[in-house]
Amino acid sequence: MNIDHRPRQPKWSTDLCQCGEDPSTCLITCCLPCITFGRIAEVLDEGQSCKFEHTIRLHVQNACVAEGCVYGLLMLIQCHWILSCVYREKLRSKFGLPEDPCSDCCVHCCCEPCALCQEHAELKHRGLNPSKGWIGPPTAPPQLPPSMYR
Repeated sequence: MNIDHRPRQPKWSTDLCQCGEDPSTCLITCCLPCITFGRIAEVLDEGQSCKFEHTIRLHVQNACVAEGCVYGLLMLIQCHWILSCVYREKLRSKFGLPEDPCSDCCVHCCCEPCALCQEHAELKHRGLNPSKGWIGPPTAPPQLPPSMYR
């Protein structure tokens, strides 16, 4: 009997070039990648806006809009892939995914739309639908019943 007890490293639910499996996300990403990026960032940041936005005093109710605006501004100077690279690394570390097929920066620099579609599909596969935004409350300490004290 051959039993392998080594833990297997998780892998991406879709390949980088499987963008067409979700046509609506693919279309949105090709035309307005800032929307797809904003949705991904909102879910990964659990509804909180990033520190960069707090630094420039950008107070928007919806973290998706805020992240999308920052991404859109970076698109004007062709540096948007750097920000999305940071969020790909955040997604990978959250779920223990490998750098596949190459480094995060290389993936986003060379194939930004496919990378965003893959990340969107990965979050959806794990039960977090970026199209619906962050549903749960931001990370906060658990609420105790009134009769209990810390």
